[in-house]
This record gives sequence, C-alpha cells and structure tokens, in this order.
Amino acid sequence: MSEDKTQAAPHADVAGLPFEAALKELEGIVARLERGDVPLEESIAIYTRGEALKARCDALLKQAEARIERITLGADGKPTGTTPLDVEN
Repeated sequence: MSEDKTQAAPHADVAGLPFEAALKELEGIVARLERGDVPLEESIAIYTRGEALKARCDALLKQAEARIERITLGADGKPTGTTPLDVEN
C-alpha cells in the first residue's frame, strides 16, 4: 500500500522545502545531468524531481513577489508610502 502512495506523489517532500534547499538540490541535479554520466533511468528520475523542484522555486518566488512593495517618494524625495511592486516595469 505504501508503494501506491509513493507512486501517486513521488516528490511530495518537495512541497515543504524552503527556497534555498530546493534551489541547491535543483542545482545539484542540473550538474549531474550536464556531466552526462548518469544512467538513463536515473536521469529520467532525477529530471522529474528537478521539474518538481523548479515548480517549488517558482511558486515561492511568486509568493515573495506578491509581498514586496515599492516605496513611493514625494516631490521632496522623502518616502510617502508604498504601492504593490509592478514586476512588468
């Protein structure tokens, strides 16, 4: 029965990783794949884990962007308040 749970969510642990840990593991996977000395089956497995790690990093970055605010300045150059960060500009 535990096998079915593992197959249903093989990378469930990724959801709890902090950004830095997920990024570090993702960098390790990229380095291993770039070396080209990983057997095919293992390459596929670590590539799929890498996809899950990338998605986790993306989600955490989007959460951080949503919390960042831009400080607005008045004509005199002094802070007057904040507005949401516009990442498009």
